[in-house]
Amino acid sequence: MGKASDRTFRSLRGLEKTASTSRVLNLAALAIRNADNPEHQKNPFFVAGTLNGAVIVRHRLRDQERESFDRLRYTAIKLIIPFERSDLGLGGRSLFVSERGWLDTFEELRGEAPELPRDIAVLEAIDELPSLDPFLLREHMKRRGFDISPSHFEISAPDLARMQRFVGAEISKLIELAYRDTDGMEGNIARLVEALLSAKTDDRLEPLRLTLRLEKENYKEGIFAWKGFLYYKWVLNSLWANLRDVFAELGRVRVVGPIDTETAAELEATKVRLRQKMERQVKTVMNHLNTYDEVFAQLTTEGNAVAFRDFLLKSPDMFLSLGEGCGLVSHIATFWRYQFPRGRPLAANVIQLMDVLQDFEASLGVETPESIADAERAAQMG
Repeated sequence: MGKASDRTFRSLRGLEKTASTSRVLNLAALAIRNADNPEHQKNPFFVAGTLNGAVIVRHRLRDQERESFDRLRYTAIKLIIPFERSDLGLGGRSLFVSERGWLDTFEELRGEAPELPRDIAVLEAIDELPSLDPFLLREHMKRRGFDISPSHFEISAPDLARMQRFVGAEISKLIELAYRDTDGMEGNIARLVEALLSAKTDDRLEPLRLTLRLEKENYKEGIFAWKGFLYYKWVLNSLWANLRDVFAELGRVRVVGPIDTETAAELEATKVRLRQKMERQVKTVMNHLNTYDEVFAQLTTEGNAVAFRDFLLKSPDMFLSLGEGCGLVSHIATFWRYQFPRGRPLAANVIQLMDVLQDFEASLGVETPESIADAERAAQMG
């Protein structure tokens, strides 16, 4: 049987208007929003209709929840089937992907529907990702061969609103270039940014398409990739202060309570490894963004639309790496601040602190001498 309603559902009501964030994929909200969209119905996320009203969460596991897995995990994908799609506050039933016995529970929750292996594969693919942000998720599912309507990968309304000003400043030069011969449009950057970030094709962007020399069949893919790079620049721009705090506070965090010499040495070694891994991850992410900035500068200062267009259409590898890297540093920056709120003592007992640091280190993956060398070369080239 699926788990009964738990404290997760106390916060579900707040998700009713949210589509996708780095932690949440709200298929219930998307289903309601796209009730009259035939493409959304034709290419759903799951085959089983029940699942297309689910809420999927990248959840940090509590101590007792980790015991349900065969290997040590700090986060997992939580699938929640609401009792009522239009009122998430009523709760629902849930499971963790990859916990022991999850397939039996999953088969029960999805009901009688064909293509069980396909829906299992979708959840397992989602579980591979460090983040559920819509750009990373779309590219990952596409690579896995799943044909899912783009309407499932919308930016949430709050995130969209916060992005507006940042994106306007980023692309103002390009808008001036694209709309220099269009009466009045150069002064209306806010509306053009709104049109660019919208999930729908907008005729107001036609001069932009012509400037980028994107044929109509490549237009959607090119614009999606561009929005992705702008999205990650915005996310990272919002995170830098918190990430700098992590680096600074990592050396200052104090252990409360007894700690033996061997454990203290292990703790310090973990801090050193984590700092090095974080620095390499940040360098990799910045290298990707620097490459984007270079071709964008060629477009706005030299009028080299071909280089920018080709970059957008040929950048899926970089795009996926950027999204994964962004998800990792976002997890570290936000969870550190959650664990050590501003204004409170920067201290924890040794078990709690080691738990946090090992979570971060595990999320950054296993490094080899070859991968470290590759990351350093990439950073130097950037």
